[in-house]
Amino acid sequence: MAGNTDADQGKAMVRRGSARRRERRGGKTLNQLPWRRLRNRYKPIEVLDADGLEAIHDTSMRILEEHGLEFLHDEARSILAQAGAEVDEGSRMVRFDRALIEEQVRLAPSRFTLHARNPDRNLEMGGDSLCFAQVSSTPNCSDLDRGRRPGNWRDFVDLVKITQSLNILHCFGGYPVEPQDLPAESRHLDCTHAFITLSDKPWHAYSLGGGRIGDAIEMVRIARGVTCAQLSHEPSIHTVVNTNSPRKVDTPMLEGVIEMARAGQSVIVTPFTLCGAMAPVTLAGALAQQNAEALGVIAFSQMVRPGAPVMYGGFTSNVDMKSGAPAFGTPEYVRAALAGGQLARRYNLPYRSSNASASNAVDAQAAYESVMSVWGAVMGHANLVKHGAGWMEGGLVASFEKMIVDAEILQGMAEFLRPIEVDDGALALDAIAEVPPGGHYFGAAHTMARYETAFYSPMLSDWRNFEQWRESGAHTAEQRANSIWKSILQSFEPPPLDPAIDEELTAYVAKRKEEIAAGTG
Repeated sequence: MAGNTDADQGKAMVRRGSARRRERRGGKTLNQLPWRRLRNRYKPIEVLDADGLEAIHDTSMRILEEHGLEFLHDEARSILAQAGAEVDEGSRMVRFDRALIEEQVRLAPSRFTLHARNPDRNLEMGGDSLCFAQVSSTPNCSDLDRGRRPGNWRDFVDLVKITQSLNILHCFGGYPVEPQDLPAESRHLDCTHAFITLSDKPWHAYSLGGGRIGDAIEMVRIARGVTCAQLSHEPSIHTVVNTNSPRKVDTPMLEGVIEMARAGQSVIVTPFTLCGAMAPVTLAGALAQQNAEALGVIAFSQMVRPGAPVMYGGFTSNVDMKSGAPAFGTPEYVRAALAGGQLARRYNLPYRSSNASASNAVDAQAAYESVMSVWGAVMGHANLVKHGAGWMEGGLVASFEKMIVDAEILQGMAEFLRPIEVDDGALALDAIAEVPPGGHYFGAAHTMARYETAFYSPMLSDWRNFEQWRESGAHTAEQRANSIWKSILQSFEPPPLDPAIDEELTAYVAKRKEEIAAGTG
């Protein structure tokens, strides 16, 4: 009787667990984990010893002291000079005393909350938190049915819907693909409106001048229904500021830093340091340059507004020295990601990394490069992993099928992060006593009570034997991914939004488009 009771209770648990894990999408079962905030309880892997870490830090300080960074923005140089940096207006070079850098970087918060219009989707940046964002900023997209093509509005919207639907993706890291069929000067308004109306997850604004950032700040304020004062203390959007490596920061990016910092919004400073191209060919030299560029701009953000939320971004990788093409998911990329995490922790800053691949197809190369990238990001204790799903061709393509492949990789990583349960039930002493030597556990009460929820249930994998797989159509992982993203779109429903907020947003977009067309905004 005890065994039957255990089995009955276990089956009830299975039904509840199954409901949490599975969703019906277009008549098909989509196995995905429930949305949850992830914690990385493992110790980070440290590829640098203490002396190596300090050597990179010291070299970074020497770069800033002796060589400096070129700041192209006039107001930025004025702010830097007032804060005590050495500014040469003729060359636009700015040099920093290391004490000034360290003083300013210490002002940045070690963690902050990124607020969504749905408070249940708020994200913590820093500590042991881990968030995944989708692919962003690609000029092209692709899928099995329509092939490779320039980014357009329809595909932008579809990729937003897929990102909203995939629970493992916590936020938007930018436009999943650039909608090139919309006017360049106003497309940010349509994209921002889509983020707000089709999703309730936090989203990204591009630092391409103060105007675009200003629109994003006002639209997120409307979406959340808060005052400017409240928004300034509740970061609700994030932006990425890439240095123009080596050692240059351009005007649009600096305008983005200034506007975002003044408004209390989050800036992710990410140098684009590819070994042998925009940075020294050695990892240590590239990391020293990455660190100098990141710290210089992070310090600047604190000069604009002390305590402004900021993240340390690492994106160092290598190039193919025969062709000059970027390479991602390489051993060098992984080691750089791990080292970047060590540097971010040294300065007590939240850390951003990426899932990147240089593959031109959704194939084995795409998978193993992405797995390598994700391992480097997670074990480097990244708080935000950008380009988490869909990145192809070194960032030139957003792939619909790879969105699903990568989501499976991320879901597997999320399960890997779960601690091993060690209690009386999990230790299974009763089951061990029940099964005789040489027997099996398939029919044991302990197994029957847990058989469906005992292991991770994949969304994409096909674990049938060869004969069953062949009889069902012998579909590859890419073909199965194609079916999954289509079923997601067929059943998509946007999250609720107050009609009054949507009306205000629509009016704002229309007004700003008129001003832009007239040349007054």
